[in-house]
Amino acid sequence: MATTARFDPWSPAFLADPYPAYAALREAGRVHWFGPTNQYLVPHHADVSALLRDRRLGRTYRHRYAHEDFGRAAPPPEHEPFHTLNDHGMLDLEPPDHTRIRRLVSRAFTPRTVDRLRPYVDKLAADLVADLVADGGGDLLTAVAEPLPVAVIAEMLGIPHADRPLLRPWSAAICGMYELNPSDETARAAVRASAEFSDYLRELIAARRTASGGDDLISALIAAHDEDDDRLTEQELISTCVLLLNAGHEATVNATVNGWWALFRHPDQLAALRADHGLVPSAVEELMRYDTPLQLFERWVLDEIEVAGQTIPVGSEVALLFGAANHDPAVFADPSRLDLTRRDNPHLSFSAGIHYCIGAPLARIELAASMRALLTRAPTLRLAAEPVRKPNFVIRGVETLSVEVG
Repeated sequence: MATTARFDPWSPAFLADPYPAYAALREAGRVHWFGPTNQYLVPHHADVSALLRDRRLGRTYRHRYAHEDFGRAAPPPEHEPFHTLNDHGMLDLEPPDHTRIRRLVSRAFTPRTVDRLRPYVDKLAADLVADLVADGGGDLLTAVAEPLPVAVIAEMLGIPHADRPLLRPWSAAICGMYELNPSDETARAAVRASAEFSDYLRELIAARRTASGGDDLISALIAAHDEDDDRLTEQELISTCVLLLNAGHEATVNATVNGWWALFRHPDQLAALRADHGLVPSAVEELMRYDTPLQLFERWVLDEIEVAGQTIPVGSEVALLFGAANHDPAVFADPSRLDLTRRDNPHLSFSAGIHYCIGAPLARIELAASMRALLTRAPTLRLAAEPVRKPNFVIRGVETLSVEVG
């Protein structure tokens, strides 16, 4: 197998621009063993797409195997709050539990339900951008990118307004555990946030249960827990709420700031967008492809597979490189070029298969709403300072995105 020397997810240079290293991986082959994380790296679009749909792989193995069967040690006991929370959410479950929970949650994400949120999302985006303009600029991350999706998913779930500032810090701490080889400090923060978030939701659910008749998603999930034939356990209910709150904004936040930074670096594309707001839908898709907010998704090999003649045995972990797949020249013409008019754009930023992002339609509405609001209300928006990448690989974003208006 080819060298993976250029693939260094802890290097600032790699984090600044991983796409040349991805190109080298694609050119060198279809699968590569990466010793530092004990994973097989898969960089080609066709393979990533196929393996996301391949039921011989799973997000977990615990429904079929014990830890020792996979040569894995059980998680440290002190990490229990994180794993209890994480392992009962549908993102890390396989059928039949995944199917049961997704069926219940999908009722809140039907096209009709999501479309009814459009006026609320549009108004919120307009208000946030108006405040940014009134201030003459600021941090686009904290002024618009974060509060919009956090408010939307919190509104759907029925999280009280006063409690919403708690959500983003909890989410950021928990998501730190999805990075490659997280540090002990990252793990401690994730465990603490998992315990606090779980305790908060347990109290909120108890209070919501005594106040019947709510039309929010938590009330609907409580009804499913209490009445439905496919009922949720209480832990599944808590884990589902956390997953929706975390996944409901993490990708949108980072897609927003990554996207605008890309636009600032490509003034011709930004000018074309400002001249024709009808490009917004294709711009959203292209920006999600061009600088992918979720760079990697992991799968466990439950039954032996073969990729390009390479046998990958049971118990292995594959790292499906979304960022590399989204720049595969076999699928995307001139993939390193930002092209807001790109029409044939089967990017994998929302995953595929049974774990395809249930909130993708809502994320698209949010991204389009904030983009239109910024184009309309802040037509002179410009970069005020060079942003700094977060020291993360899997979830790709920036620390701040300072902008000026006027």
